[in-house]
Amino acid sequence: MKKGFKENFLWGGATAASQFEGAWNVGGKGLSVGDVLTLKPDVDVRDFVTHNAYTLEGVKEAMKSQDTVYYPKRHGSEHYSHYKEDIALFAEMGFKVYRLSIAWSRIFPNGDDDTPSEAGLKFYDNVFDECLKYGIEPLVTMSHYEPPLNLTLKYKGWYDRRVIDFFTKYVDVITKRYKNKVKYWLTFNEVDSMVRHPFTTGGLLEDMFEANEFENVIYQAMHHQFVASAIATKITHENIPDSQVGCMLTKLTFYPYSCNPLDVLKAQQEQRNTLAYSDTQVFGEYPAYLLALFKNKGIVIAKEKDDDAIMKQYPVDFVSFSYYQSSVSSHDDTNLEKTPGNTIVGIKNPHLTQSEWGWQIDPVGLRISLVDLYDRYRKPLFIVENGLGYNDVLTEDNKVHDDYRIEYFKEHFKAMKDAVVEDGVDLMGYTSWGCIDLVSASTNQMSKRYGFVYVDCDDYGNGTYNRYRKDSFYWYKEVIKTNGGNI
Repeated sequence: MKKGFKENFLWGGATAASQFEGAWNVGGKGLSVGDVLTLKPDVDVRDFVTHNAYTLEGVKEAMKSQDTVYYPKRHGSEHYSHYKEDIALFAEMGFKVYRLSIAWSRIFPNGDDDTPSEAGLKFYDNVFDECLKYGIEPLVTMSHYEPPLNLTLKYKGWYDRRVIDFFTKYVDVITKRYKNKVKYWLTFNEVDSMVRHPFTTGGLLEDMFEANEFENVIYQAMHHQFVASAIATKITHENIPDSQVGCMLTKLTFYPYSCNPLDVLKAQQEQRNTLAYSDTQVFGEYPAYLLALFKNKGIVIAKEKDDDAIMKQYPVDFVSFSYYQSSVSSHDDTNLEKTPGNTIVGIKNPHLTQSEWGWQIDPVGLRISLVDLYDRYRKPLFIVENGLGYNDVLTEDNKVHDDYRIEYFKEHFKAMKDAVVEDGVDLMGYTSWGCIDLVSASTNQMSKRYGFVYVDCDDYGNGTYNRYRKDSFYWYKEVIKTNGGNI
């Protein structure tokens, strides 16, 4: 018997509404956090801290503007008007699954509305029908960096307990509406990212709170998302009995810089900073080390009496994650070269190459991550984001020769296969990030391209928005056709 991926392995690609759909003010959609995020062309693309710094004053200025140049997520890749063409391209590649998110503010424009928008619900009916026409399973993220902006202005985002009820009402609506169309669901994208970019994840603006309380605010908002995720899991299982609900974390993989025990300890501690959030969603309770952190920092989480019981009773069914690079940890990073990664800046690993954006390319780290997560959780795993951001060039005959991307995927797929065959990991599927070019989450650029399909649009929104197949399109099509047999 030939060893490899399981027969029903879910190959596909992933996008997010706020980076892809556009149509920010069409069909009754309300403003989301994503609609006020700004292109900052004068800021170094590796300076993620500055790119993710937002103030209440800046948000209010954005609300007055109709501009789509410096608020690029307002146009995205214009998927709203191209969805049939885009899904046909997925089908041509042979996608088994397509990960997308529902824009919460397209369903409930203000987040706290009494009734949902029928126009918004109908749009996703059309998208899911188009997927199912080609036999593509939708994998839907309920909240992917797009809280309705009104929840920030009126309730201070996820810090307010009432947002749990607004979110679970939204979940009840979409799971009832799409119960015959969507089986696979994720609650919050990269739930751990609240601590790194709290505005995009939780609608939290630091200058709306008292000085020195923001760290406590972040963890309080995180608690509210944990409770909301558990309730969402309960609702989804009730509305769709054969559904599966997963968590989604940023898999930040850390190596000790040396065999100095202090470096090993530092790597372990940094790894825990991410795993704390999946631990909570998988095991249904806060891990002891996170509770110790709260105690040592004087962080107090306000709970209602049933919160712990709800979290314990409704854990997730599977674990999904993003993986882009690994990082190095040292107890003393003085004079060590630094390089950015997925929402972090870490010590450069001299044994790895890196992308144009400084992200270290480490396919073996993906295998390590798969083994670590499966050993820890013993639940099915799903890689729902992975890929190479590159400044692709469209030739005069409308081709993109992206051998570098093919090589990147080839090595990562080999690592996946080794984890499955040699290490016994239960891997459900794989969705590459930005399978069609879209606006970058952190820097709001279009030029940082991940897709198998090129979208003719530059960082300032100029272009035809025509779609062109890259060389990697045809290569990935063969990977799916052979279920990874050509790797």
